[in-house]
Amino acid sequence: MQATIDKLKEKKILIWGYGREGKSTEKLIRGYCAPAALDIYEGPREGVHEENYDYVFVSPGIPFEEDAPAYDNRKFTSQTELFLEEYGRQTIGITGTKGKSTTSSMLAAALKEAGKKVFLVGNIGIPCFDAIAEMTEDAIAVFELSCHQCQRLQADPHVAVFLDLYEDHLDRYHTMEHYFDAKCGITRHQKEGDLLYVGADVPEIATKARIRKITPDMAKQVPMRIPGAHNLYNAEFVRRIAVDVCKADPEKVEHAIETFPGLPHRLQYCGEKDGITFIDDSISTIPEAAMRALRSVPNAQTLILGGMDRGIEYNALEDFMAAHPEYHYVLCYASGERIAKELNGRVPDLLLEKDLAGAVARAKKVTDRGRAIVLSPAAASYGYFKNFEERGDAFRKLAGL
Repeated sequence: MQATIDKLKEKKILIWGYGREGKSTEKLIRGYCAPAALDIYEGPREGVHEENYDYVFVSPGIPFEEDAPAYDNRKFTSQTELFLEEYGRQTIGITGTKGKSTTSSMLAAALKEAGKKVFLVGNIGIPCFDAIAEMTEDAIAVFELSCHQCQRLQADPHVAVFLDLYEDHLDRYHTMEHYFDAKCGITRHQKEGDLLYVGADVPEIATKARIRKITPDMAKQVPMRIPGAHNLYNAEFVRRIAVDVCKADPEKVEHAIETFPGLPHRLQYCGEKDGITFIDDSISTIPEAAMRALRSVPNAQTLILGGMDRGIEYNALEDFMAAHPEYHYVLCYASGERIAKELNGRVPDLLLEKDLAGAVARAKKVTDRGRAIVLSPAAASYGYFKNFEERGDAFRKLAGL
């Protein structure tokens, strides 16, 4: 990590945002870099006086798109960018609207089983600065990258993965073009010789990297602990990167894929109560995820939908609901109310509740023994819960498990 230390040593630094990543940045700078000044700031853009600092570390959750500095303004940076500047050649970066946490975790598990030294960092795992002291030449970083982390990158991973693109985060980016452009930061500064794995739903990307397209029909059909055709598809990315790029033992990779247990709140089996199975897919924040959840749970009978209304389109989900009256649909919160209004009677037995507690209680009443209730909200949790994890935990508690 010497290059990072040299860059920050005796510099005046501001950390803008003091969440998990901000605390990690402070720990590394204070512990190794002997800064001339290190300040913490939590507040709006107008309180950032960048003229007083050599570098401003911006936490990824802070939106300042409209007045953001240009991409070539190197004063505004992040720990993601500095990590990739030094260790990009050893990094596999993974982004996408859905599936990036599962794919990143599965890939890290496969590489570990194959005997590789690997760190899972980013949105899933630990902040990348927490791993930087142990990044030896033989280490691999599997880095889950959100659109916010990708947006202003001036350095990119040697291997980039762009799984898919669906309508999301429009409360921050306003248009799909802006959202897509933010995601494309994962490959914007890749060079010839770098690799970009792209999923079938991703538009054409301008890049210098070699593009390797992965489509669902390429997915190997193997028994897996986690359900759903989408996870077979995620596994194909893992298989090809682990074996083709990292030269991992194919048999060990296959075993890791088949035995991967999945992640909390992602089609997670919670248990049974009174003969009813409860499935927690609280990570679901877009319509495609909710439809995918119903297709992935063979005994699904009731779907709980709704959360924060971020203005995304629900047409595809509404058409799906109207075409599949065999399911019960229990809606709640702002987006649930909006979906109910937009359906305008196309689903005659639609059930509308005020909140998750009411939705779970109603779902229990209409679900038969031997069938499943699936929480897959197709909406963000903000405004009602701290995060999707808290929402999933509340669902399990309301289920009585």
